[in-house]
Amino acid sequence: MSGDTLNRNKNFRAWTGRLKRAALIMVLATACIPWPSAVQAAAAQEDIRVVIFADLGSKYKATVPAVTLKSSGSLSVGQNSGDSFQAWMGLPDSTARFSVDSYRVKVLEGNEAAAIKAAQALQKTNDKPTVFIGSKNGGSVYQVYAGLYASEQSAQAAVQRISSATGAQAEVKGNKHWSTGSYGSEQEANLVRTTIAAAGFDAFTVIQSRGQYAVWVGEESNDSKLSALKTELESKQPRLTLSKVNTTQTGLILRQEAGVTTGSQVMPHYMLSGSNNSKIIVNGGNNGIQVVERSQRTYRGDMEIGITSGQLALVNEVPLEQYLYSVVGAEVYSSWPAEALKAQAVAARSYALAQGNRFQIGNVVDGTLSQAYNGKSSEHANVNEAVDATTGEVIKSGGKVVEAVFSSNAGGVTADASEVWNSGGEAFASVDSSGDTSAQKGAQEWYHVLLSSGKTGYIREDNAKELEGVTEAGLDKITVTAENTNVRPIPQIQSTVTPVAKAQPGEEMIVLEKVPQSGDYAWVRGPYTAAQIAKSLQGKITGTVPSSVNHLDVTKRGPSGRVLEVEADGTPLKVKYPDMYRSAMGGLPSTLFDIASTGSYTVLGADGATTHVSGTQGAQILSASGSSTLSGNGVVVMNEDRHARVIDKTQSFIFTGKGNGHGLGLSQWGANGLAEQGYDYKKILKHYYKNVDIVKD
Repeated sequence: MSGDTLNRNKNFRAWTGRLKRAALIMVLATACIPWPSAVQAAAAQEDIRVVIFADLGSKYKATVPAVTLKSSGSLSVGQNSGDSFQAWMGLPDSTARFSVDSYRVKVLEGNEAAAIKAAQALQKTNDKPTVFIGSKNGGSVYQVYAGLYASEQSAQAAVQRISSATGAQAEVKGNKHWSTGSYGSEQEANLVRTTIAAAGFDAFTVIQSRGQYAVWVGEESNDSKLSALKTELESKQPRLTLSKVNTTQTGLILRQEAGVTTGSQVMPHYMLSGSNNSKIIVNGGNNGIQVVERSQRTYRGDMEIGITSGQLALVNEVPLEQYLYSVVGAEVYSSWPAEALKAQAVAARSYALAQGNRFQIGNVVDGTLSQAYNGKSSEHANVNEAVDATTGEVIKSGGKVVEAVFSSNAGGVTADASEVWNSGGEAFASVDSSGDTSAQKGAQEWYHVLLSSGKTGYIREDNAKELEGVTEAGLDKITVTAENTNVRPIPQIQSTVTPVAKAQPGEEMIVLEKVPQSGDYAWVRGPYTAAQIAKSLQGKITGTVPSSVNHLDVTKRGPSGRVLEVEADGTPLKVKYPDMYRSAMGGLPSTLFDIASTGSYTVLGADGATTHVSGTQGAQILSASGSSTLSGNGVVVMNEDRHARVIDKTQSFIFTGKGNGHGLGLSQWGANGLAEQGYDYKKILKHYYKNVDIVKD
């Protein structure tokens, strides 16, 4: 930071009124620190482009009206030219806001109190506010905007609801401007802008390249409004020479943004104008760049700001190996053996390189739609060493880099490609993944119990003690060791889920079975009512969603045992590909599951036919005293494996399964298990991917 800037900041603090500060800001706001004209960038083939925010339609959509970028060092803004970064300017502060010059709604223009009131009303809505501060008609003014919007029509649709929320006469604004010409310095442009603003017009200083400035007037949404503005300008400012700004012209409009609370800090705001090809680069040097709107994560590399579908697009361009530091650290535990970390690094590198330009403006996105990417926060020395030790190594099959998909836990056996997306290639086949049980280390087991009230639930083993004797059916009994012990709906502590009941010491409970704690390897989900299942099926199956569901049955399984087809009341529930059954059934961890009904059970007859018997029908019991019917809550049925469950009069569905994720390719927990057994990373990878070579590309 220069000495002039430090003195200027001291002057700002000396002002006691915010409006007085604003007047000074309008004179000095856009002063820029000079930077070297070119900084060498990494070679393009070494970089990867990670989409953080963008509107890419059905492929990816995560949008914000503006982004706040911070750095512990200095930030510079410019463009890439060939293999070098051409800096336009350095930012006076280490924090700045960026948006794009698209359709928005101007809510009101007035004093600070009115602006803050309107902005705070909009904060509670989807039409998020931005407050700018500037000078107009010889004084300071606050301007409140909402949006961005992809079209003039969508902005116009927002006007009514914004006016209703704020009581203001809102209007649509856009990216059409008049230019008064080019200037060789920012100071020269500022003098022209100040003169035009004093006459009551919206005027902005714009940087178009290093050392080239312009003044743009107006922010209209269509040509008719732009033409009317010109007539008014020429009547009040006849000496101006006006030319229409080409909407594809790249420019950075310099503004000042105020917060939405009294006395909040004023910060520079830069609006990118132009077409989808218009881009600017924010360079943070070696300090990284924090994106406040992305959970305040700090990223290596540069941030590219562009325009896509009328919305702000933010892309992190970062060296591939540095990207992997974050990905591997986010995908697996840094405490795992080095060989497991190396296997993950090679798989993640291969997956990333196989994507090409899948996301139009980038290779990957920053979430699990591609690979988890949390910036520097997920880096660890162990992970970085594993990435460095495998630099450039990829998985290849038939001379091509394999799209090396992976999942958290395969549940003991990986998926065949036919069980996931119906495609995958020769590199994928169902293989043993016994190392997945490493996810269970140290986890408690749980008792599945039947209470005297007829309710069922789960109690962790360290909260219970077994009682002497068994039931007539040979089932064990327990009691709890502490008052008000929670009986959980699934074998997992869920602080946000209401317990089934509270158990007391001395109260006897029948043990239906003992099961592992729900986690990455084994899990239980539910119970889900028929109505909840029907709701979850909406938009997930290709046919008609049943109005009610009485029975759910798995009717087809693939080579690994994963579900290929589920029937509801005898009718197949069709999905685009088998892995969609996870989301169709309420968000299950995997498709390696079984379904049990709480209100019915299935009887296999001597002729091989199956029959569903509901709890309301009751069960025919043959004993020495004759035949009788048992019905109502608390009827216990047991299969040939001595797994018992309770049938009651209300129908719901419980899913029990293994694994977490689609199960195709590398199992992360399985790799951990193999590494603990002494496998090196290449052996691990060749176990999970078939007919492949590990090579340095």
